[in-house]
Amino acid sequence: MTSGNEAPRRIEGGRWVVSRAWIMEHTGASAATVARWYGRRVQYPEGLRFPEVACTVERVHYYDQEAVEAFWAAWRQDVGTGRLRRAGRPCEDGKGNHGGEWGRARRDQAVATALEELKHAGGSQRGMATRLTREQGGNARSWQRAVAEARTLYTHQALAGAQPGPEPWRGRRPERDTGSRLRPACAVTYRRGVAGD
Repeated sequence: MTSGNEAPRRIEGGRWVVSRAWIMEHTGASAATVARWYGRRVQYPEGLRFPEVACTVERVHYYDQEAVEAFWAAWRQDVGTGRLRRAGRPCEDGKGNHGGEWGRARRDQAVATALEELKHAGGSQRGMATRLTREQGGNARSWQRAVAEARTLYTHQALAGAQPGPEPWRGRRPERDTGSRLRPACAVTYRRGVAGD
């Protein structure tokens, strides 16, 4: 229950100001999304920038209501969202964690780029994701994921080229072969408390 001083909307200095609770109610954004909008406000152009704190009353930040409404209108137009739900994504957009459409296309392009680098280098090299981040731009973690996915594709393509058909170990335990890179399935049973075993 909020006291009279913690109201989500109030008049301060002759203008309406609103709290983050009101912003969450108005936009449908989560508390984390509103905090992210404010925390990263300097990264956005002036028209898409979340408003600055207008006043603080008993440790509750209030923002100019007109500025918040202008921000939300510009954000909806630029990002193309209606009322948000969790984590800044429209409810039931069907995209899951993959980002869908253009996000998945960018990831596929990054994986294709990483795969070409792997083919050019003849396999994986230490620091490849870092180098791709530096050369291509973007997020380092995204390039790490792209290189990992490309490495899997590269390995599967190499196995398919060297040995057509399904992998020889699929569906059964690998045979004991000291020259193989595959480790044999361990058939040794350890017993507790027996000395000399």
